[in-house]
Amino acid sequence: MNGHVKSMQRFMEQATTLLSLLLVMAVDSTRTVAASRNQQCGNYLQSSLKLSRLLQKESVDLIKTYKASQGEMSELFCKVSVSNVPDPNISGLEPSEKIASIYSHLEDFFPHFKWVYEQQTDLQLPTNPLLNDLKRFSAGSRNLADIITIFYQSLFPNLPLPAGGPTTLPPPQNVFQQKVYGCVVLKTFKELLSNVSRELRSLKSQVCRRRIQTNTMF
Repeated sequence: MNGHVKSMQRFMEQATTLLSLLLVMAVDSTRTVAASRNQQCGNYLQSSLKLSRLLQKESVDLIKTYKASQGEMSELFCKVSVSNVPDPNISGLEPSEKIASIYSHLEDFFPHFKWVYEQQTDLQLPTNPLLNDLKRFSAGSRNLADIITIFYQSLFPNLPLPAGGPTTLPPPQNVFQQKVYGCVVLKTFKELLSNVSRELRSLKSQVCRRRIQTNTMF
């Protein structure tokens, strides 16, 4: 009987030791996965931030090229008030809301970029570098929206991105109005990029680090 009890005690000790090892392995695995996800989160965030800053710098040169291509009174075009241009201000309190707002605002501008490009195609010679600059800048902005999408989905896989709202393009315009509209669109998008960079910098100390700290607690 005593031998049987001792055997059971040894078995329980071995089982407890094995269970402890398995728990340690599970915790290490969880921390490894958490660290990997955190690194991935940081990579997406850093890529988004770098591209937004790059586009912001390019927008300065693009606006200069745009003004130089519009002829007389070009310095006044960006100062005129225009309706139907998307709002450049990011909304939301939670990180998920802010990132979704960034994505939505970027998407809102793409129909306007297309319309500005079509207008300038009619107004400019085919050899004008402005046309290629507009096309390249629009493509870079779409790349930023794509990275923001991946970043959002990596953080919030169960929260779908909201669909963009209806886009209202301006009614038929004369040449002066087209020149003003294009300049205001580019200027407002430059403001949006500045806001995007600021919000991404604030998120840098929130989403990725918080994820790994939360996972490490287990």
